[in-house]
Amino acid sequence: MDDEDLHLLPRTRAADLLEWAAEEGLEAVPEPAVRTVLTLLELGGARMHDGFPELTSPVLEHLLYEQLHLYVQPDGDARAYPAAVRLLIEWQRAARRLNAKRLAKLREETDWQGEVLVDSLLLRSDLLTWPRLYTLLLRADGVPVEDLDRVRGWLEEFRALDVEDRFAAYGQVPGVEPDGGWGPERALLVGVSTDGARRLLEQGLMRRSYRNLAELTARGLPMPDELAGEFEEFEEAVAQAAIDLCGEWTVPGLARLLLEEFPELAPEVY
Repeated sequence: MDDEDLHLLPRTRAADLLEWAAEEGLEAVPEPAVRTVLTLLELGGARMHDGFPELTSPVLEHLLYEQLHLYVQPDGDARAYPAAVRLLIEWQRAARRLNAKRLAKLREETDWQGEVLVDSLLLRSDLLTWPRLYTLLLRADGVPVEDLDRVRGWLEEFRALDVEDRFAAYGQVPGVEPDGGWGPERALLVGVSTDGARRLLEQGLMRRSYRNLAELTARGLPMPDELAGEFEEFEEAVAQAAIDLCGEWTVPGLARLLLEEFPELAPEVY
């Protein structure tokens, strides 16, 4: 096990995959999308081989149909995510990890499930989470999202609005299909989805750390700092890492702002 794998967060081989793809003349895919796909696959429980997640039909369905729409709000073409999956499929083919039947099946499933993700799941208002929703609102208002102070200032102004005005803004946000469903019940649903999505990340991070711990123990090696403290400290480290990942896939720092400074704008109480 490489030293990089002793850390809490996955250290993906996105750069290696993209370098290989370029050498093979395959379609270029944005690195953030590749890194996100590899991270979610690993945290979702995919088996790892040579530092890459192993794709199977259930793993693929979990990623494209159940995971990605909870976390990502791409500032660009969402088809980059299925394209990243295709690169991984071709890598496994080249590494002789897939026979012809499995290769054809994974390619077909990626095509149609990728279409469902891009043309349906990412556009549904009822499947939004708070970080995704506020990412859309910030971009629509032209806020420079790389400037966290500007993001905070916009959130302060938005907090000053009446609740009904905020619901109206949610219902008109570009980037998703309006369905007229915004109100207290929809806010509750979004809060539950947001909390659940973050907890799923926490579970994946914990599983990854436990696997590392078991291997370290078997080899008689000391635990890394992230695993060596009190369990409460470990839980807190996992929770903070999950928050950071949610921000990385939307607007860096936004998920933390909503949780810590603007909870009334993104309630998760139920």
